[in-house]
Amino acid sequence: MEEIPPLLLAALTGFVSGLLLCIPVGPVNLTIMNEAAQRGFKRAAMIGFGATLMEVIYCLFAFTGFASFFEKGLIKAAMELCSFIFMLVLGIKFLMAKTVDAPLHISEQADAIEHRIEEKFHPRSAFMTGFVQVMANLGVLAVWIVFAANFIAREWVPPDWPGKLSCVAGVALSIGGWFTALSWFCSLGQRKLSPRGLLRMQHVSGLILLAIAIGHGVHIVWRMGHPKV
Repeated sequence: MEEIPPLLLAALTGFVSGLLLCIPVGPVNLTIMNEAAQRGFKRAAMIGFGATLMEVIYCLFAFTGFASFFEKGLIKAAMELCSFIFMLVLGIKFLMAKTVDAPLHISEQADAIEHRIEEKFHPRSAFMTGFVQVMANLGVLAVWIVFAANFIAREWVPPDWPGKLSCVAGVALSIGGWFTALSWFCSLGQRKLSPRGLLRMQHVSGLILLAIAIGHGVHIVWRMGHPKV
């Protein structure tokens, strides 16, 4: 079987990772659900567009500002191990979640910064509501920094501009598509996807992340046993 072209692999990597991460993030999803049910598709979709743009900015910043630091030698190996642990913890967090209304948590200091960001911008338009909600969640940036470094270290994303932009494009497509689909569904006849339904999807996302983490761990162990392969 022919290998997947590098740019296509990068785009698929971005698409899948974006989808896995945007489903469990509670505040944006719940805001879109409520706005779509109460005020219709257009406003909810604009919130989704704002959230998508900020997510893409964080993703692009992670690829251009941090990922290249983890490309070689011992740092690359350490990053692969850290990525395994990170995905394992994140998968368990999503799988064991009891609610979908809390953003990704880093520390009390980060929470204080996020609160100040929301107070400073105090968005009024639908677009800026989604944009600021993601901007204030510094956990999103932390996730993309780890993922970007791991994708490049595992050669899923080429370390050049075409490869990075292909991955970011995949992220934009999956996240934008998810938020648009969620807005459309919840606006149909004023339907509302329940938080319980979102929680189930979050658990599925956690299971997938756990499977990826386990596969990543097996690959690391295999490489330790076959250093010359």
